[in-house]
Amino acid sequence: MNTYTLSAAILCFLLGLVHSILGEYLIFKEKRIKGRFVPSKTGVELKERHLRILWATWHLTSLFGWCIGAFLIKVSLQKTSLNSDLIDFIITSTSYTMLAAALLVLLATKGKHPGWIILLLIAVLLITGS
Repeated sequence: MNTYTLSAAILCFLLGLVHSILGEYLIFKEKRIKGRFVPSKTGVELKERHLRILWATWHLTSLFGWCIGAFLIKVSLQKTSLNSDLIDFIITSTSYTMLAAALLVLLATKGKHPGWIILLLIAVLLITGS
């Protein structure tokens, strides 16, 4: 078992969970019409259809993070019995993606959103464990 990869996988799941929960609380709570699941209360600059796709995209990010976490769990637990070229590709592409995501969030938020730290940590764990 590769504990670095497993740790990165757990962080992917935790990041996705926190992302969805905090997004619902901090961003979408005030945009929801009572009794509706999908936010649809809009303002001057945002149409309802745009708000709805933003909400869906917000949660897609979490789902994709969980999917990456699931891949990483499989890799961490069975690395020796899986195709090593495929595993190297998965780890390398995920590492670079997490690193690019960390830089994107860092630059876009001027370092004020803590998500970049977790994304960077995931990348470092994957690079260290490979």
